[in-house]
Amino acid sequence: MNGLIRKSVQAMAGYVPGEQPRGEDVVKLNTNENPYLPSADVQDILSMVDIAALARYPDPVCTELRKAIAQLHGCEMENIFVGNGSDEVLALCIRAFVERDGSVGFFDPSYSLYPILADIEDVEKRPVALDADFGWQMPADYAASLFFLTNPNAPTSLQYSRANVESFVEGFGGVVLIDEAYADFAKENCMDLALASGNVLVARTLSKSYSLAGIRLGYCVGDAELVGAMYKIKDSYNVDYLTQEIARVAILDQDTMKANVQAIVETRKLVADKLRELGFEVVPSETNFLWVKPQGLSAEHLFGELRKKNIIVRYFGDDERTKDYLRVTIGTAPEMFQFLDAVEELVGGGK
Repeated sequence: MNGLIRKSVQAMAGYVPGEQPRGEDVVKLNTNENPYLPSADVQDILSMVDIAALARYPDPVCTELRKAIAQLHGCEMENIFVGNGSDEVLALCIRAFVERDGSVGFFDPSYSLYPILADIEDVEKRPVALDADFGWQMPADYAASLFFLTNPNAPTSLQYSRANVESFVEGFGGVVLIDEAYADFAKENCMDLALASGNVLVARTLSKSYSLAGIRLGYCVGDAELVGAMYKIKDSYNVDYLTQEIARVAILDQDTMKANVQAIVETRKLVADKLRELGFEVVPSETNFLWVKPQGLSAEHLFGELRKKNIIVRYFGDDERTKDYLRVTIGTAPEMFQFLDAVEELVGGGK
């Protein structure tokens, strides 16, 4: 039967998403979801949905949603592509901008889907290794058809300076997709670069700051010609009617999003300070999670012991670069106090 499957697909590893444990007693801090409710307007729009509309195909180009996004970012609809989550945006970038003999670049470590998407299209991968402190330095004479520049980066939580990003973009010969999934939690962003540069797209998602991971909505902003190429190759009706309506009202309610973000940022600082008091190395975060190196016991051991207490964080133990760290999503204040109490107990016991 293997003869029926493309050789590249047989050889590749599939993407492994974060687990989704269920249960009211689980403290779920492993997939960077937002613990707060989305805009109340989401509930309102769902109560007003005419179920007869579900018998019809949705708007194939998300007109009303793109109007809302254009208003938010001060651009035209032609500068916006809307996808079934940011993952579709990333996949379409490879299909639109990378020839079969081309290549895809990305940081290492970074979002683990990037190499999988390159493998799916059977194109060369050109990862750029981060330094020991997860800093970014491009190799001399580096080139690729497309570069996924994740900023702030995941899982490391670091944001790279705008000056470095701008310098890289100006000297890069291919397309740069700046993946800003966590930009709303950061001090700065590069959205204006997407509107000023012919080779730059900036991707955003509603999964993090808008508390809407369940609807799978992502978009990118950039040069109209690049956006137009993505529309040529997308699925015919890639974003369903309910998702379009929910996303539209959520984007129009910036106050709720910003209030939720502020709560997470404040909790992030409290948790980071406490972990440092316990002797942990905590990487400066510009995201809704912390990248931490435990002291007194190994990351793997702490991960397992927290799990026994129904506290689920993320451990990337299959990579030498990441095996000493844990990624901890910022939950509600009560969830984080439960996490900190457990860590303090375990670290004390380990010592």
